[in-house]
Amino acid sequence: MSTRYPFTAVVGMDDLRLALLLNAVSPAVGGVLVRGEKGTAKSTAVRALAELLPQVAVVAGCRFSCDPASPDPGCPDGPHGDGGADARPARMVELPVGASEDRLVGSLDIEKALADGVKAFEPGLLAAAHRGILYVDEVNLLSDHLIDHLLDAAAMGASHVEREGVSVRHAARFLLVGTMNPEEGELRPQLLDRFGLTVEVAASRVPEERVEVVRRRLAFEDDPAGFAGRWAGEEAALRERIVAARELLPKVALGDAVLLQIAATCAAFEVDGMRADIVMARTATALAAWAGREEVTSEDVRRAALLALPHRRRRNPFDAPGMDEDKLDETLERFKGDEPEDDPDPGPDGPGDGGPGGGGVPPQGGEGPAPETDGVPEQAPAQAPEPAPEPEHAPRGAAGERAAVKAGEPFRTKTLSVPGLGEGAAGRRSRARTQNGRTTGATRPQGTLTKLHLSATVRAAAPHQRARGRSGAGLVVRRDDLRQAVREGREGNLVLFVVDASGSMAARRRMGAVKGAVLSLLLDAYQRRDKVGLVTFRGRAAELALPPTSSVDAAAARLEELPTGGRTPLSAGLLKARDVLRVERLRDPSRRPLLVVVTDGRATGGGPDPVGLAARAARLHAADGTASVVVDCEAGPVRLGLAGDLARHLGGTAVTLDELRADAIAGLVREAQVNRSVRRAA
Repeated sequence: MSTRYPFTAVVGMDDLRLALLLNAVSPAVGGVLVRGEKGTAKSTAVRALAELLPQVAVVAGCRFSCDPASPDPGCPDGPHGDGGADARPARMVELPVGASEDRLVGSLDIEKALADGVKAFEPGLLAAAHRGILYVDEVNLLSDHLIDHLLDAAAMGASHVEREGVSVRHAARFLLVGTMNPEEGELRPQLLDRFGLTVEVAASRVPEERVEVVRRRLAFEDDPAGFAGRWAGEEAALRERIVAARELLPKVALGDAVLLQIAATCAAFEVDGMRADIVMARTATALAAWAGREEVTSEDVRRAALLALPHRRRRNPFDAPGMDEDKLDETLERFKGDEPEDDPDPGPDGPGDGGPGGGGVPPQGGEGPAPETDGVPEQAPAQAPEPAPEPEHAPRGAAGERAAVKAGEPFRTKTLSVPGLGEGAAGRRSRARTQNGRTTGATRPQGTLTKLHLSATVRAAAPHQRARGRSGAGLVVRRDDLRQAVREGREGNLVLFVVDASGSMAARRRMGAVKGAVLSLLLDAYQRRDKVGLVTFRGRAAELALPPTSSVDAAAARLEELPTGGRTPLSAGLLKARDVLRVERLRDPSRRPLLVVVTDGRATGGGPDPVGLAARAARLHAADGTASVVVDCEAGPVRLGLAGDLARHLGGTAVTLDELRADAIAGLVREAQVNRSVRRAA
């Protein structure tokens, strides 16, 4: 067994270490989500925690880790008699991002089914993690179907498996710890809320601390066992402190005054639901026990808020989690009752304040909590009238450009997808054949069998058992009987934005609304794990402002800096986009593209017949089979419908800025349903 890096040897990262230790003291806190840039020892700290957890008593021979004091009456290995008890170290089970559904929840034991004709359940990772730690590195890259199972298990404390003729329920209570790099995408809100605490980590900018990190890491790699031995004393002391805090935890008093502070804080920061209140109460109690106290103080509540609320408070898309600490202090002071004097709270390694930040998330420089938008403004931004021609003496930059306009408020968009069934990288946009999606059928394998469809294989072999001379309980299976499972999930696409930045789009309110729409589409791509690219056109040519990348933040930054002005070389923009897509098809042929053209449809540059050239360029995309959407930005009482014509040449669809909004689509559906009901009643 490989030697793990000692927890006490981790340099800095006081917030992360404190959050992990609080969960070790009270698993009911609900786990930790660790957000941070790559290379910040997130995984190292999490893996080191497992060595500090006390041993677990389990029923001897039980594959589901039942507690001898209160065994699960519905355990698949039960009922448990007087089979004795074993003590083993607490497990840390790692869930790989590419794990299959069978690996997570368990499946039919194929060996017993084929050899003995017996239905037996083979436990998955959820069973192995029961009463231990379930660790998910890059949790934001998990497939949706795996997240659904995690949500069910986290909510119910049990896993229900109904598949391939097997019906099993077993306990699955675990400490959920996830790490993620925010640059690679965000979590679904449902799973985000399931993490009790969240911490932000970043590499230290202090040279002395960075030197110490490198020194310790090199020493560990040269002699892992010797390095761990030098920290054995600190590890043992910390392990004893965890045990002592666990024993003290039931005696900690949570008074009404403290509960009022918790409720007032959650209300002040407008968090959804009541889970935040419960998590804060459990965290504050664990903080008091960790400090060796039997009463919770205001300082415990403050630190609990800094750990439990940043990922739950309402905020705008692309905003980093954070807390307005001045507002937090004002709320706590306003609702502060009679309580014992605050005791300085020890940090994770002993007395003191635990380093800068005091166990919470450092302030993000915000001016207060984000406005209550839920990501969707109450009203669509008003469209400005068509800009009047500007006088020649109007101040402009090079090529007649204007300064960049700030993007409007983003909103939740209508789902855009590529038609058909693809085979690209796992994502959340378009339908695709995948390795880990839901099973939709079976087929004969073409080449190597990668995912066996058991029931289809058994059905194929069953009619031939007598002819094959079967005499025992097991099936006689031949290669021709094997069936490959056909699975369907979702893929990520290459979303290439072609944005009109010409003078016809230059009205400030109008361009702000257009940028807000593109920012909203970028947010949608961010959540659906797409690659994105940005082509802009204005003046006399088109420019690849951002080559296709997985960093949607970079695309949002380029969009924010985009100037406007000049003629409208629409054909140049479409041809540039075609060149980009041609190169990307060679680099990644399985990733299907989605072309999103944001324009009013006007074409005033690029040749003697700009409209005809744009139409011909659009038909080239149609001939390539590229799925496309035109976001019609035309404004004013008189509409020429040029964007609709462009969409027809592209072989795609056209949507207006208003129709792009998901709530507008829902409103149209509701209106149509009401009208239909009225007609029926008449």
